[in-house]
Amino acid sequence: MKIGISSACFYPDVLTEDSIKLMKNIGFDVGEVFLNTYSEYKDDFIEKLKEEKDKNNFYINSIHAFSAAFEPNLFDKYKRRQRDMLKIFEMVCKGVKKLDAKYYNFHGMRLSNLLNLDIKHVIDVYNELCYIASENEMTLLQENVSWCMSSNTTFLKILKENCKYPLGYTLDIKQAYKSGGSPLKYIDIMKEDLMNVHINDRDEKNICLLPGNGNIKYEDIYGKLKDIGYNNVCNIEVYKENYVDYSELKKSKDFLANIFI
Repeated sequence: MKIGISSACFYPDVLTEDSIKLMKNIGFDVGEVFLNTYSEYKDDFIEKLKEEKDKNNFYINSIHAFSAAFEPNLFDKYKRRQRDMLKIFEMVCKGVKKLDAKYYNFHGMRLSNLLNLDIKHVIDVYNELCYIASENEMTLLQENVSWCMSSNTTFLKILKENCKYPLGYTLDIKQAYKSGGSPLKYIDIMKEDLMNVHINDRDEKNICLLPGNGNIKYEDIYGKLKDIGYNNVCNIEVYKENYVDYSELKKSKDFLANIFI
């Protein structure tokens, strides 16, 4: 496994294009990059990011879009709106391909009552999204997010059983706890299709802390990941309020490396 970092750790203080050099200078060679607004999906900006990643010898493993702005409406039954959102999705996928990233990290539908969903419609949309992603030489990764349908483990099982094109998963540890569940429970569902991990810590008072600053038993998570054969990137993803100095991020990486590598 590799320990990476997410550019989300620096939002909103650091511009996306400047985050790559920063992550490299802190001591990371791989990570996830957030595209934080529509203009960052465009070709000229993607080219700028590509220059930065090549210049700094930094590998972008996964991309995260400004998901709340359009991803929920990919499932809208008003066809015109849905197709407009699909154009944005396709734009992001083309950007991911140009950056040689493997994965598009996806939030998707907002949380609602599972019984009220048109499951056939939902699966049809996922199949189209997964097909578009694969056409752009990447895999769509469904992340478990507390305010999205993906927090519902039954929903995740439905996706696994019914999507006919490749769909992977991202485990976010803090989001698992925010949903009232254990990360181990989500790993049990995602299994061999788990391809990305957002790693963070917590304690009784704080839902998100730098790894090593809370009370999560990472040995249990590592053991479960090892059981399913996981050998990809674990990206530190915290909020800027969770640290004071960048050196704390490197210290957190070293802490995790003693467990996961």
